[in-house]
Amino acid sequence: MTRIKICGLYRPEDIRYVNEARPDWCGFILHFPKSHRNVTPDQARALRAELAPGIVPVGVFVDQPAEVPAALLRDGTISVAQLHGHEDDAYLAALRELAPGCVIWKTFQVRSAADLRAVHASAADLVLLDNGCGTGETFDWSLVGGVTRPFLLAGGLTPENIPAAVAALHPYGLDLSSGVETEKKKDRNKIEAAVAAARKE
Repeated sequence: MTRIKICGLYRPEDIRYVNEARPDWCGFILHFPKSHRNVTPDQARALRAELAPGIVPVGVFVDQPAEVPAALLRDGTISVAQLHGHEDDAYLAALRELAPGCVIWKTFQVRSAADLRAVHASAADLVLLDNGCGTGETFDWSLVGGVTRPFLLAGGLTPENIPAAVAALHPYGLDLSSGVETEKKKDRNKIEAAVAAARKE
């Protein structure tokens, strides 16, 4: 069964929608004011408090000092740190020192086969393959054929194209945000459809 993450939650109703649909993970975008989905640590804590048991909270960060995700990992606001910037393996090592036992995901922009070298070399617990930082567009999925480690697929995914993505690429999981929105707000029906599509055998 393919796992699924619904990212970019920022409203109380977003939490209600994921509590109903029960994805494997949900994501909070932190310290990234360029995104309309950005939340503060206090907002993330309040949303996290309403999250149903069994849904794993993920914090998404872009080039923040390691102490920033470490603090949220230590206090239990998030269970996974997802890194979307230029964080290298030295950064990952520093984060693991600050938050021992933490789970780290690293996002890689896939534009060519050469990009996959960094994917395979990464010390992250899980890698995420994307077209960019929240572009909402798919990339050339044929490039993924050479990936030999488990990965999350992101970028332009919708309830409609999930079956094709799963059949072609067999990802460990899927990461959706704009693909389950209507007018930049999470759409309850789209979230339910995406989770159902991911879990359909």
